[in-house]
Amino acid sequence: MNLETTYLGLPLKSPLVPSASPLSRDLDMARRLEDAGAAALVMYSLFEEEVLAEEEQLTGLMDFQDLGHGEADSYLPLHPDYKTGLDEYLEQLQALKSALEIPVIASLNGATEGGWVEHGRELEQAGADALELNIYFLPTAEDSAEVVEDRYVNILRQLKEQVGIPVTVKLSPYFTSLGHLVRQLETAGADGVVLFNRFYQPDLDLETLDVQPELHLSHPYESLLRMHWIGRLYEKVDLSLAATGGIHGAEQALKMLMAGASVTHMCAALLQRGPDVITQTLDDMSRWLEEKEYASLRQLIGSVCQDHAIDPEAWDRVNYIKTLRS
Repeated sequence: MNLETTYLGLPLKSPLVPSASPLSRDLDMARRLEDAGAAALVMYSLFEEEVLAEEEQLTGLMDFQDLGHGEADSYLPLHPDYKTGLDEYLEQLQALKSALEIPVIASLNGATEGGWVEHGRELEQAGADALELNIYFLPTAEDSAEVVEDRYVNILRQLKEQVGIPVTVKLSPYFTSLGHLVRQLETAGADGVVLFNRFYQPDLDLETLDVQPELHLSHPYESLLRMHWIGRLYEKVDLSLAATGGIHGAEQALKMLMAGASVTHMCAALLQRGPDVITQTLDDMSRWLEEKEYASLRQLIGSVCQDHAIDPEAWDRVNYIKTLRS
């Protein structure tokens, strides 16, 4: 079965792409993912806060160490082997590009407009085939919906001014008008969108009263929200759609593709079951496509989106009404 697809203009051998996770920190694991059938690899995220904090720390140490003490001008010389988090990220990107034949997508994670997006040019020069822009911003009570959406668009626009490779934006479902925002991002130069980001909510410890981080991996039922929006957006925008969150096997992946996704990202299933889940998922997908007499995967993509569905209204409010009456 021909499982080829195209994502962000990149030809891929299959629609399964490991999403940003610690797995990409290890070269041997990255090779295992490729051998298992991964069509591309999204690197772990480079965080804006870490980049800016290290830049400020270096500035304080190196540029102002002689204030009030001229003899201390060279007291803290920069060690030739000193590496920032950005340096380490660039080295890992280059190592992945040398070790793998599949495309490598770098991940930039931030929340504010500013010079940190200039590092996108360095990621491109290090060999990134594309960039995934992951914006995690918690608005305050003073921020209007328009202000929030403008921030996303402006950050994307600044990044696009720095790079010539494709850029996709990873979004959350928490927008007043998601379709409108996707259109704005497309106009600003986005080559794709990834739906949806999963935010890890903190928890409260009733004994210590501390706010603590809490990790819950995705569940297959979460894929329904992704499928819904991809099905509604397909053919209404002219950019790549990627599904992430809740894809644990062939069943979820096939539904995402039928709705209109070009690729499906996987993370939790890989962390829980290892790279072999990719091979198993591809085998199951091929078997299903052959049984249903599809000629290729491309024939499947978008075949049951809102515009092509037997009952287009089922993607909208009427589904809500029917469900409550059932």
